[in-house]
Amino acid sequence: MDERAFFNESETTRPTQLYCPSCRSAASYDLRWLLRKRKDQLPRGADERDRARFQKAQSYMVLLDDKVACKNLRCRKRFDISGVKTMAFLSTEGGLPKDD
Repeated sequence: MDERAFFNESETTRPTQLYCPSCRSAASYDLRWLLRKRKDQLPRGADERDRARFQKAQSYMVLLDDKVACKNLRCRKRFDISGVKTMAFLSTEGGLPKDD
């Protein structure tokens, strides 16, 4: 059974403070994340190996964006996102991770 059968997928956006390396201005950017929440029950047709994998499965988010355009009107250069984790596990309560 494919891993995607264990999760419900949706897209979400989260604001993140980033600095442009060209103009060194800071701004808040909405980054796109793929949210994979674990289903409540194991899908039908699962065998013992799938049951073991389902028990270990956790809800998580994966970063979809790899570049953003600077919000400074004079700069507007695209830069790579650095300093942001590309994957984040969700807490057991089912909420999204908190911004620090």
